[in-house]
Amino acid sequence: MLPAYIPNSMAAVFGGGRPIDGGRVLKDGRRILGDGKTFRGLFAGIACGVLLGLLQMFLLNPVSELLHISLPSFSGSGSTIMVILLSLAVGSLFGDMFKSFFKRRLGMKRGASLPLVDQLDFVLGAWVFTYLSSPGWFTINFTWNIMAVVLIITPLLHLTTNIVGYIVGVKKEPW
Repeated sequence: MLPAYIPNSMAAVFGGGRPIDGGRVLKDGRRILGDGKTFRGLFAGIACGVLLGLLQMFLLNPVSELLHISLPSFSGSGSTIMVILLSLAVGSLFGDMFKSFFKRRLGMKRGASLPLVDQLDFVLGAWVFTYLSSPGWFTINFTWNIMAVVLIITPLLHLTTNIVGYIVGVKKEPW
């Protein structure tokens, strides 16, 4: 899940600049996504997610041997691995954008809290994109037990990283 976890926080760190929606509004008079979703953040988030996945691949055998455990890998050919890493990273950011689109439709302002949805949008996006691009790999690596653990741990990790982001000044709100 690391290639899906890191893109949103890195998009916040490296983001800014031109918004993806270009400032456009829909018929309801509300922005499509808002100023918080930028091209620079999107591309930086994807790059960081893929790079972290590649780092995981590089460290997989040494860490497995050190800890005497078998860790899952992004198995397959080089192109298959890149598809998996890209689908996790891109899906993560698109899940977040999808949620932002609906928050704008509900009249919610940027940064307004939507409990659990804010914490799991990127996970669901990553899972959908990864399942669609690599269903065999997905079903082998994301068993029901693994998915349950991810759904329980993710909100706790999300809240913790957001509080840290708030403290260091990268985020305007701690959720």
